[in-house]
Amino acid sequence: MHGYANPARFLRLAKLLTAPLLIGGGLLAVAVLAWALAAAPAERLQGDSVKILFVHVPTAWLAMGGWSAIAIASLSELVWRHPLAGVAARAVALPGAVFAALCLATGSLWGRPAWGTWWVWDGRLTSMLVLLFLYLAYIALADAATRDGQGQSRIPAIFGLVGAVNIPIIHYSVLWWNSLHQPPSITAGKSEMAAPFLIGLMASTLAFSLLFGGVVLARMRAILADTQAEARLRRRAMNAADV
Repeated sequence: MHGYANPARFLRLAKLLTAPLLIGGGLLAVAVLAWALAAAPAERLQGDSVKILFVHVPTAWLAMGGWSAIAIASLSELVWRHPLAGVAARAVALPGAVFAALCLATGSLWGRPAWGTWWVWDGRLTSMLVLLFLYLAYIALADAATRDGQGQSRIPAIFGLVGAVNIPIIHYSVLWWNSLHQPPSITAGKSEMAAPFLIGLMASTLAFSLLFGGVVLARMRAILADTQAEARLRRRAMNAADV
């Protein structure tokens, strides 16, 4: 990990990977969603509405995975002072929030025909909504820390660690409390999904994961570029003041 702590070395790798991840993920996502709309079978009870799972489930997994990445990066920043940890956490926050919002939106669209309502305040839906609010709060804290200087960078890192408590709550909520949301269909070594849905879900998850990774790398490159540009402006201002 520390081998890529040097921003220049990281930027070379990120520049090499960003475009393939974005293009590959985009093409695979289009292919999977086209197959889902045109050829995926309807489910016996839910009909064609079940096809929403090819967007809903990957976005839910990646929204949770995104905050897990923020927590790991925050720990690296607080304990090991990894130079790129804070940049990585900031880069993950925005796509993580977008995926959490997509999860909630597609869940509502799926819930209306399945449950007869757009929304219920049960454990799974409420904890996912809390995750979206956590993302928005982290983005605000990180922006404030950037404006105020490095002295405040520990605050979003601590918040990133504390917010990770919500991840197991999301995961186990359908087991801990009564819920309209179905329990997990995929567990360790076992799946209750029919093969076409399982294969399509894995393909869509890969597609969205590639897109997520590409966006994160692009955002890290942009954040580092902004930081370097700001540093150059400060040096020029100091040199001008000395003259």
